[in-house]
Amino acid sequence: MGYAVMVPRMKEKYDADIAPGLKKEFAYSSPMQIPKLTKIVVNMGVGEAVQDIKNLDAALNEMTMITAQKPAIRRAKKSISNFKLRAGMPVGCSVTLRNERMYEFLDRLLSFAIPQIRDFRGLPGRAFDGRGNYTIGLTDQTIFPEIELDKVDKLRGMNITFVTTATRDEEAKALLKAFGLPFKD
Repeated sequence: MGYAVMVPRMKEKYDADIAPGLKKEFAYSSPMQIPKLTKIVVNMGVGEAVQDIKNLDAALNEMTMITAQKPAIRRAKKSISNFKLRAGMPVGCSVTLRNERMYEFLDRLLSFAIPQIRDFRGLPGRAFDGRGNYTIGLTDQTIFPEIELDKVDKLRGMNITFVTTATRDEEAKALLKAFGLPFKD
């Protein structure tokens, strides 16, 4: 007997609806040309870790709860005397999500987190990098349902980068819009 494998909802949506729609919209001749999401990188800068390392520990715990994956600590590359920063000091953390975890995170981001943003008017459509990748910045981590509000000591922002196989921004935008990212325009 085989085990039932749970396929993430967003992966099913991509395979059933999004990929065929993009193939038709952009008239791709091969299924390999259809853009797909390869990874989501969540990055949190913790500059306060220079004065107090407990800030980094709190950020690591929160990011672990949000992404369900242990973050990597990012360290300063250069020393900057004005910020009392030496090369090698921890200044942030990041997580790279792929496959099932990436689709689960995308689902939670679209279903729970983005609707929690106050005065939300849509994501900016100009935050593409020219190679089919899209980055959004969030100002606080409390929009995620995994975070317990009474345990939060400080609001920390984060950047979320969607890395796609699209070669042009217009293809990447069509892909992300099909997944359900609410763009302004």
